[in-house]
Amino acid sequence: MEENKTIISPIPGVFYRKPSPDQEVFVNEGDSVKAGDVIGLVEVMKNYYEIKAEADGVIESFLVEEEQLLDAGQEIAKLK
Repeated sequence: MEENKTIISPIPGVFYRKPSPDQEVFVNEGDSVKAGDVIGLVEVMKNYYEIKAEADGVIESFLVEEEQLLDAGQEIAKLK
């Protein structure tokens, strides 16, 4: 059985699922992703850092909400 993987925030900041407020989310739950695909952004002091999948898989669930404050090392999403 393949173990589930999680996508972790490397830095603290505010999480965004969309590249900008008027655009669609990067990925939805149930979408397939490849290693390196952007799944969201973390904003720190007006700088935006891409959060990328570290492995191929399917987004099982997001563990944080849009515009939620994250800690470094916090799990953002589960991959299956």
